[in-house]
Amino acid sequence: MGYETADIEGDDDFRPVKSAARVLEVLKVLAASGPHSMGDLADQLDVPKSSMHALLRTMQHYGWLELDATGKRYGLGVHSLLVGSAYVDSDDVVTRTAPILDTLAEKTGETVHLGRLEGNDVVYMAKRESIHPLRMFSAVGRRLPAYSTALGKCLLATLPDDEIAGHLPSTLEATTPKTITDLDELLKDIRRARARGYAIDAEETAVGLECFAIALPHAPTQDAISISVPVSRLEDERQDEIVRLLFEARYAFAP
Repeated sequence: MGYETADIEGDDDFRPVKSAARVLEVLKVLAASGPHSMGDLADQLDVPKSSMHALLRTMQHYGWLELDATGKRYGLGVHSLLVGSAYVDSDDVVTRTAPILDTLAEKTGETVHLGRLEGNDVVYMAKRESIHPLRMFSAVGRRLPAYSTALGKCLLATLPDDEIAGHLPSTLEATTPKTITDLDELLKDIRRARARGYAIDAEETAVGLECFAIALPHAPTQDAISISVPVSRLEDERQDEIVRLLFEARYAFAP
């Protein structure tokens, strides 16, 4: 993997420091796909094995990486966790929405998320657990494709049509049999979300789970709130209640 020479928009004179860029690429790969061996990272990032070995040992020494039980695979270390937690704890939108998420969780008993659009993905920024044994598995920091999630689709719906493609991968891969993988059908679904003001993930991310999401207005970042419900607990009246609560949450967030 090469390193861009003009990665900062509007700064044509930017030249990355190669060693710093390699550190960031290692963290990005491990955050996205879990522990890797030194050889795997060297091959994936196109870095000489001797250089990668020295880099990983240095990152391990300072607590950014840890070796697994086999002693051969590197994963994120405790320092990475501390920095990530500090980012979430200091985020203004996370702080402002905390009581809103608490209220939604209390009124519905279901899983509630705050998600942020980042590139082609939605990142979970905050979560409130469902009170039920049957519930959605997720975690703060997890990334999911924007095109297959209610959080992502409601945020894509806030963009002009000509900007949506910039947040989609070249191929729309199916996570479940109900994932929309045809671009024209996806754009139609996003336009429907734009028209009604909220988006629906109808078992497109997880079989047996539907999710409803609404974009937050006037936020400094592109954020949305969602409520996820197993299909077995979802009836028409329940869906209407969830949508109503999401619009109330959106209104409560507005300044």
